Amino acid sequence: MIKYSSLFVLLLFCFSCGEEYIPKPKAELRLEYPRAKYIDANLELPFSFEKNLLATKVVSKELKAPTKSYGVNLEYPTLKGTIFLTYKAIEKDEKNLKAFLRDAQKFTLEHTKKADEIPAYPFEDSKREVYGMLSEVKGNVASPAQFYVTDSVNHFLTGSLYFLAKPNYDSILPAADYLQKDIKRIMETVTWK
Repeated sequence: MIKYSSLFVLLLFCFSCGEEYIPKPKAELRLEYPRAKYIDANLELPFSFEKNLLATKVVSKELKAPTKSYGVNLEYPTLKGTIFLTYKAIEKDEKNLKAFLRDAQKFTLEHTKKADEIPAYPFEDSKREVYGMLSEVKGNVASPAQFYVTDSVNHFLTGSLYFLAKPNYDSILPAADYLQKDIKRIMETVTWK
């Protein structure tokens, strides 16, 4: 009798559902950000650039430094990210520019401890006299992108991207990609005054 009841349960289990079971595919988070709209930042600084309207809070201040320096923070509250810009005037001494370049590159190289890869992309616009480098830092790092631009004579601008979150590369990658486009736009539109 136990054999018949076990067989009955097995048959009931096999034929109780008319549909085939199909496992669901792995889900991926789909984040959509608004299409970027750029406007002139309109700041009283020795340079100008275009910023994304999504950067709703822009903080600009003069910094205490041996040369004329300014700090600009482009805050993206919806992405919990900030692009930090630092402008430094190049004095007539060529050593000043070399020190700025060395500091910018050193800052990027400090991420090699945690970075999986750091591809660097040179930037040159001789018509506007803007030359620089964009470094994308891949991995669980504090700053997934840094850049600098200069005219090699009077102006030097450096920037870095930070998020208000624990560095988890997979989680911040969509927002980092979006904000790297804004960084590229800054580099492409910066003009010296």
